[in-house]
Amino acid sequence: MSAKRLAADFEPVDQSDYLEFVALGGGNEVGRSCHIINYRGKTVMLDAGVHPALNGLSALPFYDDYDLSTVDILLISHFHLDHAASLPYVMTHTDFKGRVFMTHPTKAIYRWLLSDYVRVSAISSNDASTLYTDADLNASFERIEAIDYHSTTEVEGIKFTAYHAGHVLGAAMYFIEIGGIKILFTGDYSREEDRHLNIAEIPTERPDILITESTYGTSTHQPRVEKETRLLNLITKTIVNGGRCLLPVFSLGNAQELLLILDEYWQNHPDLDGIPVFYASSLARKCLAVYQTYINMMNDSIRKKFRDDRSNPFQFKHIRSLKNLERFDDLGPCVMVASPGMLQNGVSRELLERWAPEAKNAVILTGYSVDGTLAKQILNEPSEFSSIAGGGIKVPRRLYVEEISFAAHVDYKQNSEFIDLVNASNIILVHGEQTNMGRLKSALLSKYKDLRQTENEVKVFNPRNSEELRLPFRGVKVAKVMGSLAAKPPMDGQIISGILVQKNFEMSVMAADDLKEFSGLTTSSVIQRQSIAVEVSAELIKFHLEQMFGTLKDAIVGSGIGYTIMDSVNVFWKPKSIVIEWEGNMLNDAIADSVLAILLSVESSPMSVKISSKPSHCKANFNRPEKIERVLVFLDSQFGSAVEPMENPDDGVYISIDGHIATVNFRNMDVICSYEPLRSRVTHVLDHAVDTILPFDFGTEESDNSDESSSSITVTGEKNS
Repeated sequence: MSAKRLAADFEPVDQSDYLEFVALGGGNEVGRSCHIINYRGKTVMLDAGVHPALNGLSALPFYDDYDLSTVDILLISHFHLDHAASLPYVMTHTDFKGRVFMTHPTKAIYRWLLSDYVRVSAISSNDASTLYTDADLNASFERIEAIDYHSTTEVEGIKFTAYHAGHVLGAAMYFIEIGGIKILFTGDYSREEDRHLNIAEIPTERPDILITESTYGTSTHQPRVEKETRLLNLITKTIVNGGRCLLPVFSLGNAQELLLILDEYWQNHPDLDGIPVFYASSLARKCLAVYQTYINMMNDSIRKKFRDDRSNPFQFKHIRSLKNLERFDDLGPCVMVASPGMLQNGVSRELLERWAPEAKNAVILTGYSVDGTLAKQILNEPSEFSSIAGGGIKVPRRLYVEEISFAAHVDYKQNSEFIDLVNASNIILVHGEQTNMGRLKSALLSKYKDLRQTENEVKVFNPRNSEELRLPFRGVKVAKVMGSLAAKPPMDGQIISGILVQKNFEMSVMAADDLKEFSGLTTSSVIQRQSIAVEVSAELIKFHLEQMFGTLKDAIVGSGIGYTIMDSVNVFWKPKSIVIEWEGNMLNDAIADSVLAILLSVESSPMSVKISSKPSHCKANFNRPEKIERVLVFLDSQFGSAVEPMENPDDGVYISIDGHIATVNFRNMDVICSYEPLRSRVTHVLDHAVDTILPFDFGTEESDNSDESSSSITVTGEKNS
């Protein structure tokens, strides 16, 4: 399980305000670079390399420690194996579903480089097992999207821009923005002017986080002029003594720089014409066409030669390509530029074993040597080393060993100057052996010690592989007012009412009518309609609706004539039916439900019966106590236990609520109460009881004492008496 730690002591923030960084490779090591950034639900993966000193699955970054299905985009900084060689594995053998981006030159070289890697891996592997096949490589190639320098791309709220990084053709630094947080990832980069590459650029914006290499730690490079002089003098000395000079290189990168140096040196020294210079890499030969194509992405020196001399600097005059060692006439002094640079296998390893026993020969290591490789081992000048043939065979080492690094990585001086110019408040160190990275961190912390505990404090981190680093950032949410709402500048304290639209991390406020124009969204409304069969008159329906909703507005809906209720629901008539129509929303739906309930109860309502009835007379079959009992049922249903009978129940009742008392007189049906709300309520209930249940006539005491059985009452009904 990966360890977790906080970047520093900050005031508590929401969990979504933490930016998480995990190095799956390249943490306190050089090789298998792969880094993950996660912020506000967006995940960016940086590089997908292999470790040059390891084979098979052990060479991969720690992909099992992270759910790759959550990755939105993967950015490849350049084509070197330790930054790109596990990309086909990620795209074809994991749950990765994101999009992959790299520059045009990187994509052009990627296919050739990794095809060669698959071939060499299969040859050198005892069980012929490889991480992926050519078919996987081809499948991954089709999904890669090429981008231009200085163009900004946005994917699901993640913005990124590629800048020149130096190092190799097509290498890019990425300036990334997620939810307002800006991140600069350098990859491998160079700030030293060479013969064909642009130096790493300084982005125009200041990032919050800088993720930078620490390959050389606090070491300082020898000045370039001195390095070239030293290299050429050693080569000259070796070939004058009849020796052979081996320069192991990556197929692409500093190999092309060395070929330019050697071609120029041989051009200026005609006495060396008889000494052959070879480059033994079929891959480099194939990819020279890429270098010849992308002249416009190189520095001013190359473009000037191409423009003024009408010649391509990568069409070498004094250097020959060696297609295979079987045709190599290894008889006299020569210079051989051969891959791979770490001497693990291939042509450079075969030539080293062939030339190592002779003291007149020399091997010059021109790149960075990773721990665990033969290139790193041979720097210690061992008396012998193991043959690639295995079986315990040892090869004696007598040839001269020298390291003159032309690796296009920044030294401490260049790196610290770049860090100052970028001016990020958080620095994450990657791509460096533990010792070098630790020294660089200490040097930077010492450099910025005066800024501690200030708002300009610079924090430096060097997380190990699979160790989660969490950096808190308190985001500020800003919404732009757009469309008609932005026609006039708002006044202080003014409340702006509109629709808040959020797309990824950008928020806008606008009127509903502006949605389509400014957000691409469209609005729609649902008109709902309900028909009910009725047998009552329009006047009766209107009466009931007015009792509930007050005044109705006349309306014409289609071919029907009806009313509009509360400016929301239309009611109109059709033969033997009534239709209600409204625009669906929560408020309108509630009003429509109320209208529907009223319409469904119109026919059975006692009030409808009374209004629509014709009077007739008949003798009642119940006496006065029964009539009072009916009134009491109504009062009890409304007021319950608050109803108390008078001393003589036939006289009336008291209704007591919240300390207020209403007196109901059954003799004349009067209600007496000093509290008007209670009096009004009781009167309303009593009137309703008399109108709907009793239809009996209260008279004087004399009439009350008359023959109850012959009391005259009114019976209501629409058709029958």
